[in-house]
Amino acid sequence: MVKIKPQKTDPTILTAVADYFKVLSEVSRLQILTCLKLGPMNVMELAEATDLGQTNLSKHLKVLTQAGILSRQAKGTSAYYKIVDPMIFEFCELACDRVSERVLKQAASLKALRGKQVF
Repeated sequence: MVKIKPQKTDPTILTAVADYFKVLSEVSRLQILTCLKLGPMNVMELAEATDLGQTNLSKHLKVLTQAGILSRQAKGTSAYYKIVDPMIFEFCELACDRVSERVLKQAASLKALRGKQVF
């Protein structure tokens, strides 16, 4: 049998991927991304949609923008934020589907255990 060696990935690339996941590992940032799926929004619209305070929201918008996930465009007195690469939605949807599937399986297992008498 021929053994296939896994391809080595450059540690610099892996570090960049880990940093990307860190940015996405915050619930408030995922809320923001979900809101922006509908299209560009300004800070006031995002604050209303997410129930985040303006200071907290601005902090998260800065992180997402610096990571290259969002872009910021000034229009009049407002700044509008939009998703740079819509592929982020496919990525988030895939992750949500997998997590939901796992949670449902765990719930079914717990329900089955509760149905059994343990004495």
